[in-house]
Amino acid sequence: MLTNSRPRRLALVLGSGSARGWAHIGVIRALEEAGIRPDVICGSSIGALVGAAYAAGELDRFEAWVCSLNLRDVVSLMDFRLNGGMLKGERLMNFFQKHFMDCPIEALQLPFVAVATDLHTGQEVWLKEGSTINAVRASIALPGLFSPMRLNDRLLVDGGLVNPVPVTLARAMDADFVVAVDLNADLIGRHLEAQQPLPRLRSVVGSAWRARLPESVSALLPLSGTAEPETEAMPSMIDVLASSINIMQVRITRSRLAGDPPDIVIAPKLASLGLLDFHRAEQAIEQGRLATRLMLPALRERGLSRH
Repeated sequence: MLTNSRPRRLALVLGSGSARGWAHIGVIRALEEAGIRPDVICGSSIGALVGAAYAAGELDRFEAWVCSLNLRDVVSLMDFRLNGGMLKGERLMNFFQKHFMDCPIEALQLPFVAVATDLHTGQEVWLKEGSTINAVRASIALPGLFSPMRLNDRLLVDGGLVNPVPVTLARAMDADFVVAVDLNADLIGRHLEAQQPLPRLRSVVGSAWRARLPESVSALLPLSGTAEPETEAMPSMIDVLASSINIMQVRITRSRLAGDPPDIVIAPKLASLGLLDFHRAEQAIEQGRLATRLMLPALRERGLSRH
């Protein structure tokens, strides 16, 4: 429980960052250990997925599931296509719906809102009611990878395009104090270093991995030995796409947070994790826990922690 000096309404804002988003679990765990429980959860992209699990009271089972993922599991959840996105996303969300009960957002244990982007207008969309699964699916629809989601007569894509760390949403939810988690703070200058997911996946799954791909997609994978000896190999299209998304989200995040800064920013060091490194959950969770513990003195000064 929080001390009597705590703000009336505390919001936890979980930012976008693809596989780096498992760090949000570590953040939540460290806050719980310090006696801090938010009154509102706001999430963008992967932050919406983890935030929904937390708001539904399913974080224990969700953490157990993500920590059990290996490379083959990640591949099995992918459904390759080029119509709208390489990864349609239904396998992932169907698995989530099968193992974690869907319910209306209004019925969750904690107030929860997900952020998405209207593909036609570019407007930021706040999903505050209806199916939790549908809201999360819309919020994680990363362009080029996941196909868009049709919801309420809108074609929606990843919320990170317009608001990677939605502090403004938390303020609109009457939050008096905002703790925001920025997953992309340490990526500048290290984009291509971190983005090598497909070669790692291919090395484990081998021919079964490539057999899942349409012929037209095979060319997207970087192949060893194809470059001239004196020529430095070019990154794959996926590496370029992932790095471009990182750059975009870092720049947008900095701009949005400068205009409406949170009271506390938690920034796990996650540059070593690539776009599709969903099998590295334990590493991401630990980094989230460590980054949160570093901010506990600041939280104590604000009367938020009882330890």
